[in-house]
Amino acid sequence: MSEQLHFSELWPHWPELLAGLWATIQLTVMATVGGLAIGIFGAAIRSGRATWYSRIWGGYVEIIRNTPFVVQLFFIVFGLPNMGLKMTAGEAALLAMVVNLGAYSTEIIRAGIQVTPKGQWEAGRVLGLTRLQTFIRVVLPPSLQRIYPALVSQCIIVMLGSSVVSQVSYEELTFAANLIQSRTFLSFEVYLVTTGIYLVLSITLRQLMMAAGRKWLGVQA
Repeated sequence: MSEQLHFSELWPHWPELLAGLWATIQLTVMATVGGLAIGIFGAAIRSGRATWYSRIWGGYVEIIRNTPFVVQLFFIVFGLPNMGLKMTAGEAALLAMVVNLGAYSTEIIRAGIQVTPKGQWEAGRVLGLTRLQTFIRVVLPPSLQRIYPALVSQCIIVMLGSSVVSQVSYEELTFAANLIQSRTFLSFEVYLVTTGIYLVLSITLRQLMMAAGRKWLGVQA
């Protein structure tokens, strides 16, 4: 017996899917900017001399990289309020994604910095640049160029991981899909369409980030 599919019945629910998609895009953009900023800052700390704050940052990286994202999210949503830090579902979701990407991007960027020839640091000193100026102008650009594809892949992973935040009632794409499925019982159709949307979003985000890398960092295709 063949079972007929009913994609046409999803048409009235497209506004909900589009609203969820827009929420996912907003969350991804903000998390990417925040996470990469933390990653660059953390890589600078971790690439210098061993100090107490570099060890603390290393502990943060190890905790995040060795625990599930959903546990990190639940800790922020349910644990922090017990410490007096209350936030909305959207704020908690964004914080969890930023903290997660920050830890992973720290190590990715640090890997690029570690293979930077020491001569570049010396060249910066010869030019009269401070250590911070040397890092930003001389060391960081080629380091990002080396590891940029890996960094893009990690951003895609974090974007796909945003589907988990539906568990705390943040109304992104997966939340919208679950809601539509509960109303229509068209599980196959709903999740097939949602899979397609995530696929297109991933490819588009990768292409946009690689185009930005080619323009601003000279990343090779």
